[in-house]
Amino acid sequence: MTWRIEGTYFENCNCNMVCPCSTSGLTAPADYDRCHVLLAFHIGSGQVDDVDVSGLTVAVVADTPQLMSEGNWRMGMFMDETASPEQAEALGAVFSGQRGGPMEGLSPLVGEMLGMEVVRIDYVDDGRRHRVRIGDAVDMEVEDFVSPLDATGKGIRVSGVGFPADTLAAGVATRSRVNAFGLVFENEGKNAFSAPFSWAA
Repeated sequence: MTWRIEGTYFENCNCNMVCPCSTSGLTAPADYDRCHVLLAFHIGSGQVDDVDVSGLTVAVVADTPQLMSEGNWRMGMFMDETASPEQAEALGAVFSGQRGGPMEGLSPLVGEMLGMEVVRIDYVDDGRRHRVRIGDAVDMEVEDFVSPLDATGKGIRVSGVGFPADTLAAGVATRSRVNAFGLVFENEGKNAFSAPFSWAA
């Protein structure tokens, strides 16, 4: 059986603007000794086998070495509390890489799975602003960056990235607080990316 999901995503990490990890395919070191990152995915429409997963949100938080390709990531996952047990199982398999697709290539890098929490997730896309609140654990807002020299107003785009989409909008976090799975960090003013995504396997 096959699956497909599509929607929007955004992320925030503690690198300075335009994270070298993402733009180098994980081959360049992060700006600091450890990378602290959260990625939130809202599924506009999707099907995993015969399970409809439309309208749900999943987020992953990770602590990684400066050079991500070295592995030994510590990662936790948040599952939307509105997901049924069948939906949660289907999305858990997709986002852990068990069902192939983009996450499959990252799963060997995870050295420690810190757990999964089922919790209320409020996800909002508002033009260039993207927000997520995950229970009491995460409060984050990022804004796509528009250069004052850009007469088009379209904003900065980085293409050829590959994961989680080919082209990402670069931005910064206007608010960033994470306290989950033993990971505590604040990345306000640091790197953000956002993009529509479409995955299938």
